[in-house]
Amino acid sequence: MTGSALTSLRDLAARGIPFALIARDGATVEVLTGDVVDVDLLADIPLHDDAGSPREVLALVPFRQVRERGFECHDDRAPLRCLVVTEHTAVSRDAALAELPTDPVPLADAGFDIADEEYADIVRTVIADEIGRGEGANFVIRRDFTAAVDADPTLAALTWFRALLEFERGAYWTFAVVTPGHVAVGASPEAHVSAQQGVVTMNPISGTFRHPAGGATPEALTDFLESTKETEELFMVVDEELKMMSAVCSDGGRITGPHLKEMSRLTHTEYVLRGRSRLDPRDILRETMFAPTVTGSPMQNACTVITRHERTPRGYYSGVAALFTPRTDAATDVPSHDLDAPILIRTAYLVDGRLRVPVGATLVRHSDPYGEVGETHGKAAGVLGAIGAIARDPSTKLAASDPAGASVAQTEAIDEDAPAAEPRRLADDPAIASLLASRNGRLASFWLEPQGSDSGPFDGRSAIVVDAEDRFTTMLAHQLRHLGLDARIVPWNEVTDADVDGAELVVSGPGPGDPRDPASPRLRRMREVVARRRASGRPLLAVCLSHQILADSLGIDLAPLAAPHQGLQKTVDVFGEPASIGFYNTFTARVPAGTSVIGDTEIAADASTGAVYALRGPGYASVQGHLESILSRDGMTTLERLVSHALEPVAS
Repeated sequence: MTGSALTSLRDLAARGIPFALIARDGATVEVLTGDVVDVDLLADIPLHDDAGSPREVLALVPFRQVRERGFECHDDRAPLRCLVVTEHTAVSRDAALAELPTDPVPLADAGFDIADEEYADIVRTVIADEIGRGEGANFVIRRDFTAAVDADPTLAALTWFRALLEFERGAYWTFAVVTPGHVAVGASPEAHVSAQQGVVTMNPISGTFRHPAGGATPEALTDFLESTKETEELFMVVDEELKMMSAVCSDGGRITGPHLKEMSRLTHTEYVLRGRSRLDPRDILRETMFAPTVTGSPMQNACTVITRHERTPRGYYSGVAALFTPRTDAATDVPSHDLDAPILIRTAYLVDGRLRVPVGATLVRHSDPYGEVGETHGKAAGVLGAIGAIARDPSTKLAASDPAGASVAQTEAIDEDAPAAEPRRLADDPAIASLLASRNGRLASFWLEPQGSDSGPFDGRSAIVVDAEDRFTTMLAHQLRHLGLDARIVPWNEVTDADVDGAELVVSGPGPGDPRDPASPRLRRMREVVARRRASGRPLLAVCLSHQILADSLGIDLAPLAAPHQGLQKTVDVFGEPASIGFYNTFTARVPAGTSVIGDTEIAADASTGAVYALRGPGYASVQGHLESILSRDGMTTLERLVSHALEPVAS
């Protein structure tokens, strides 16, 4: 540290200045001090001074920033708080542990704001009324552990940070951010998004294995890794984050993994996604607000569902801590700053003497209400143990010589073709490694392998993709480009009749909701798009929700499924060829069993139930599944077949 800098981390409390402590490499603690500036929009984050020189900024981004994307939320006016860094130094982890305070911080009136049974009722309601009615595949609903704290906020922050540094392992960031009137201390396991030298990385983590008494064993972990619910939960969030990657990266993104994220009381499964982008890092952050692992999918409707079922604003929970660091090279064709942004989870907040530790569970069609209650307890335990709210597990203490290292997302090389970091601990077990690797056998090779240039059988052709509030359209457009089409995405509320009439191919996309709903402006417009295009006789491809709308226009009945197909992989017959496809639907078109033709429309349907998987007729084709999903192993070949049919000239 320089002569004007702190002589000890304890001086932070005495000097009363804004600061941040960040441990992210397993060996050092970074110390950031500077000035606090609150701004309204991500674009306002002050990455340059008045003279235009780049500067380092740590921004706490609250959940309410989703309003920038037009999404709903309970608005608590939490500021987008920026620490404009004037000094950035580092001390060793061992030195930090020696300097930071250890005296316990007393808590009073501690407990969850929502009782266990009440939270279980919320889980049942979301499964029945949201997932069961087609509003989405999964949703994260939070509850808060709260307590009164009668202690100096800065001393409390330093004490809790030290405890997390000592007792929690496997975190992506362990951090403390202290600014006027606000303290945030956490050990986030999950990198939301980073951008380094033009390479964007996302790190979806999902599936939660709570360690049994005495610690985790390969035998106990095996049951977790074989769980259908836990596996599908991870696949769904990878799909959701690939939507974001496809929006910000020209190459769409490639996935590596799965890996284990091993922490003190929990183990998660994770993938790493990478792609290349030339966007400003603030734009990357905006387009990826926020992680589906803490919101749900599809993202826009997940925010609406959260607003319906969470009674209070989220504050910074599920937002990000975004560190913008000026680049050291002088390249002009890439952003001027690198970005490192972990998700604000497993974090304690202290405001006006009140502690709050928000935690949430991912609710899917297979969820057990009491299992999700237990998951919230497990997720809170690492932070609560560190701050003294519950008993610590002595086995979780980390030796100074074994800080557990960095996460996979931090240690994997930027080169997207470089091998993954060596697995640790439980992942060293051959049976565990084999179980993890076997998961990729279910996935589409398109997203696992390096992707070639945008050249294909439809070179020189063009398409518009109408987005019905499900950003699967970004993945779909990316695949269409790889088939050679010049594909442009247009939101449902911006697509004009001229767009619908003039496009060479219209791809009417997926979205949440009941396709029969007469009150929804979005669904009315999607019905208009499908009807107008079909009436014109010009090429149309309809996907999922739009497939149901097309079926309805052909006189085929629509009905809810007995059990939603959210994140379900099935092998189905698509006009004589078996195809492994991922499904995200609550409603289905249905014909009498054995029906294969209605008028001039061919029907691919389940032989026993009559559930319609695909349609094709003069100038149009449709599919119920998501060919763009990682679950669609035969997605690209099936997409090419259906597009080829739609583009065939219609006999006069």
